[in-house]
Amino acid sequence: MASVKATTLGKQAKSDLPEALFTEDFHESLVHDVARAEANARRRGTASSLSRGEVAMTGAKAWRQKGTGRARVGALSVPHRRGGGAAFGPKPRGYTFKVNRKARRKALRAALSVHADRDSVAVLDIDAFSEPSTKKAAEALGKWGARTPTLLAVSGPDELAVVKSFRNISTVTVLEATAVGVVDVLGHRSLVVTQGALDILESRVGDVTRGRSEDAAEDGDE
Repeated sequence: MASVKATTLGKQAKSDLPEALFTEDFHESLVHDVARAEANARRRGTASSLSRGEVAMTGAKAWRQKGTGRARVGALSVPHRRGGGAAFGPKPRGYTFKVNRKARRKALRAALSVHADRDSVAVLDIDAFSEPSTKKAAEALGKWGARTPTLLAVSGPDELAVVKSFRNISTVTVLEATAVGVVDVLGHRSLVVTQGALDILESRVGDVTRGRSEDAAEDGDE
């Protein structure tokens, strides 16, 4: 049952979109949590600074305690002196936090449904791009009236001609469907998907009972 329609790029036709992907109600708090989890997971967390005990500096007292007429002083590695260690500086850390698998799936369905509601999703006919052509890709987007930036989801290396056609357009981001997240979908004003990418997205977020090994593999990928 696919009652949601979308423009097809590459030919004069409308394509059916699976209801399982594009009819979810928008859940603001859920989408926010999942988007924040995805953004945090993409942070490298490698920022680091030297503390007082890590700077390369002598531990000797700068000058004697009394008799110099100057204020008493201890080690030069203290944070308020030039060359001293940082006080409460950053250290390598992880920013990830857990979001339940069902919540991730529901949030991605909700994000995709936003594009369906706005009529900002299109299906790409890969047969029209048997050979790479950036000019043809730009014309197809212009004819459709794609709002920028645009996200193109592909199924994988077998759609190389499509990838080569769109990747040189500055307003287009090309991602494999296995790597598309809520942040990517909501961060672009238009969404273009191939039929292969639709199948992958449907298998990712569909409410299909699967084995523990498959769920564990998905958790590891995400």
